[in-house]
Amino acid sequence: MELKKQIQEAIKLKNLLLEDPELFRKLESCIQKIIDCYQKEGKVLFCGNGGSAADAQHLAAELSGRYYLDRPPLNAEALHVNSSFITAMANDYSFEKVYERMVYALGKKGDILMAFSTSGNSPNIINALQAAKTLGMITIGFTGESGGKMPPLCDILFKMPSTDTPRIQEAHILLGHIMCENVESSLFSDIK
Repeated sequence: MELKKQIQEAIKLKNLLLEDPELFRKLESCIQKIIDCYQKEGKVLFCGNGGSAADAQHLAAELSGRYYLDRPPLNAEALHVNSSFITAMANDYSFEKVYERMVYALGKKGDILMAFSTSGNSPNIINALQAAKTLGMITIGFTGESGGKMPPLCDILFKMPSTDTPRIQEAHILLGHIMCENVESSLFSDIK
């Protein structure tokens, strides 16, 4: 087992993020877009597959539940949590269409779609991003080093400098937590 090496690889990736001034600019912009969305009574939708679906659901819960503060809930939802919808749409259309259909059902101009795909090539994620763009939503993507097909579909794209799926996902959840913490502390600065 190479346990130390695995931790060192995670630290190496986080150090690369720490040294990237463009990442901080994007983070600040993303946080402000989420704040603006909520101040206008909007919502944040999340989508991903597998571990990325788990990250999407985790971050939606941080916003709709709480992060640190006992405060009112924020409108956030992971698009895969309605299993009846997902299985019906996958059966009646295709799995590639499930998130697209949900974006059209729930999204509106000014809302945000946060899309997670370590490859950047997942067809259901690409279709969801295209639907969000059609509706005038703000699109924020989280992917790996290449970005795959996501770059032209994202207003803000976080490309992790790695091709290793677990390390990419660890970095995604780190950035997601930073966003949730800063959105919460800004929107609810009066709560201690």
